[in-house]
Amino acid sequence: MQGRGGSTLPGAAQTPAHLLTGREEPEPEPVPVVNVEDSNMDKKLHYVKEELLRREIPPVLLVLLLLAVLLLNFLLYLHLNNFSVTTRQPDVDSSLCPFGYFRLGPLKNCSPWLSCETINTEVRKLKCVGEGAVKKVFLSEWKENKVSLSQLANSELKEDFLHGLKMMKSLQSKYVVRLLGYCEKQFTILTQYHPLGSLKSLNEMLDLPRYKGLNTWHRRFMLAIDYVSIIHYLHNSPLGTLVMCDSNNLDKVLSQYLLTSDFHVLVNDLDALPLVNKSAGRLVKCGHRELQGEFVAPEQLWPYGEEVPFEDDLMPPYDEKTDIWKIPDVSNFFLGHVEGSDIVRFHLFDIHAACKKKNPAERPSAQKVMDTYRKILTLLLREAAMPGTREML
Repeated sequence: MQGRGGSTLPGAAQTPAHLLTGREEPEPEPVPVVNVEDSNMDKKLHYVKEELLRREIPPVLLVLLLLAVLLLNFLLYLHLNNFSVTTRQPDVDSSLCPFGYFRLGPLKNCSPWLSCETINTEVRKLKCVGEGAVKKVFLSEWKENKVSLSQLANSELKEDFLHGLKMMKSLQSKYVVRLLGYCEKQFTILTQYHPLGSLKSLNEMLDLPRYKGLNTWHRRFMLAIDYVSIIHYLHNSPLGTLVMCDSNNLDKVLSQYLLTSDFHVLVNDLDALPLVNKSAGRLVKCGHRELQGEFVAPEQLWPYGEEVPFEDDLMPPYDEKTDIWKIPDVSNFFLGHVEGSDIVRFHLFDIHAACKKKNPAERPSAQKVMDTYRKILTLLLREAAMPGTREML
């Protein structure tokens, strides 16, 4: 029963709605049953697969990268050997003939050094291509080969000329221009001709369209390494420790060396190579005149000030470390201002700072400089070949 207001009284039975309205209530749709455990398992499997993929790909890439680095190192090793930058390469070129013989151009066999008679009858002068204080140099021809004929220019400098001949005979190696013959009584020396001339013309040569492809930091740095290797050879020559005295300024240094057709450096002028023997207390002095300027080493300068006039007898002698002082300036010329040369200079900063120590005893040896140059070249070539290697690892 309902009371007023339609409220249900307590204890009254309720009648189902479909009986009151006369309509049947539709049955509810079945609710799909979800297996919670199966759903979670699928998610876990999908996650595991993704994780496995993430973890498998990097090791594969890393293995490939390491293999590439190993291959690159092997190729660099072969490359650097070809460019003579390994410390184990012998000083004597395997293509050189025994002492007293030479091989030139297409000739397969070694020929003895040409004598006075042969030079006089078979060598033909073409034109003068250079002249210094000691000798004149003539482009000449021998059996259809271009050769260089050097003759004494100043009779007062006979001793210098003969000293240069003695050094050239004794120091024949891959670092020294090839001797073809000589006539001591006529003060004549015959050597291999190199059409690119001295290092003084290096920049002009590299500006030519024919050689612009070689005007790179790599090729220029290789020339600097050649130069340092020559200094090392002179400091450790078969004759003992020799000092390159014809080096009072940059132009003078560059005039002592030749640029070969395959862009390597050879020392050509050996007229002023005094011997240092420290164990016997034998040091050297480069000439008998006062030296000036920042290019020469501090110990080569007059030490007693302007108030004391220069006297050769009072000038203290010195050793081969004067050559070390000059290396940074010569190398700076070699590097030039091409792309990448500043990066090379940055890597050379420490060894060059050591070369410029005021105390000669604190400067590195030529061996140390040469080894450092070669290590830096290897590093820079590796970075140039794979610039992202460091970041990827």
